[in-house]
Amino acid sequence: MIELEGVPELIDPVMICAFEGWNDAGDAASTAVGHLDREWKGEVFASLDAEDYYDFQVNRPTVALEGGVRKITWPTTRLSVVRADTGEQSRDLVLVRGIEPSMRWRSFCNEILGYAHELGVEMVVILGALLGDTPHTRPVPVSGVTSDPDLARSLDLEETRYEGPTGIVGVLQEACAHAGVPAVSLWAAVPHYVSQPPNPKATLALLNRLEDLIGVRIPLGELTEDSRAWQLGVDQLAAEDSEVAEYVQSLEEARDTAELPEASGEAIAREFERYLRRRDGQPGPGGHATESGGLAEGREGGTSGGPGAPYLRDPSTGHGRPRKPSPKDEMAKDDAEDTGGAEDETKGPDDTQDGEGQDASHREDGGTDRGGDGDEGSGSGR
Repeated sequence: MIELEGVPELIDPVMICAFEGWNDAGDAASTAVGHLDREWKGEVFASLDAEDYYDFQVNRPTVALEGGVRKITWPTTRLSVVRADTGEQSRDLVLVRGIEPSMRWRSFCNEILGYAHELGVEMVVILGALLGDTPHTRPVPVSGVTSDPDLARSLDLEETRYEGPTGIVGVLQEACAHAGVPAVSLWAAVPHYVSQPPNPKATLALLNRLEDLIGVRIPLGELTEDSRAWQLGVDQLAAEDSEVAEYVQSLEEARDTAELPEASGEAIAREFERYLRRRDGQPGPGGHATESGGLAEGREGGTSGGPGAPYLRDPSTGHGRPRKPSPKDEMAKDDAEDTGGAEDETKGPDDTQDGEGQDASHREDGGTDRGGDGDEGSGSGR
């Protein structure tokens, strides 16, 4: 039995959820909910029992000193309520922010839905972010998923065709459908070659789409300026690396082509094939885009950063810069040795063959068709 204390009667409440980890590339989704909490001064009224849902060896508690006294904070999911009041519009938002649970996902979702029922929530919006083949220079694609046909029509949402592993966002979305609660999942696509948090541009895109959905103007604070500064910083870093710059250009061309009325899947595939043939074809051990916005290797969610962490990733391997010499350099060297040194010594790696004779599987691994667990590209919701 859920008991609520100190929570007033809410006005047209909407529940907005985000979970750190597998569903939160660049921390874009959890940062969006955190922004709402700060801007409207949310008050926490409940938290889920960490013992029930978390493996503390996966999500460890943290210790801090407060007034000389050591205090442990346990990983959990907290619920707060804010009054979204812009003077012209007013409604209440129930914010759910936490970490993707380690166990008992169905019980976890049932408990959240229990709070939604007690609070009279009219709709649940779940935010997520994934890694995708999208250039940082273009508007962030935000896709949506809903099981409610009326919402689908009003929001012009496309039906997802994704099949594969899912995270707590997908599970909670289905739990809402079974409970008869209207629910929408909004997914922002984060460039996989610059996945380290924060990503204010993706956060801003989620908030803009959320604003349209709930019908309340959201104060953006410094997010707009932070988004411009983030893009400028990535522009400068990409300009310093010719391979990343070339890759970004290919993504831009594919994105622009896809947005043309006459664009076809075959044309886009051919364009990517031409790009892949220009690549070195060396398969990488990791860096595959996943449903969650994570990587096939490394920390859950693919958002590990921290001091000294590389900012840009190699598009073909997922590794941070700087990288070892390209296999093209070795190919040029081998070709010169095989032909008895007939190759021009001044010939650079960019003048070697474009790799049309390389194995097809190498081209796939080195390009944008990242087929790791949970891979579904840049625009599908799960």
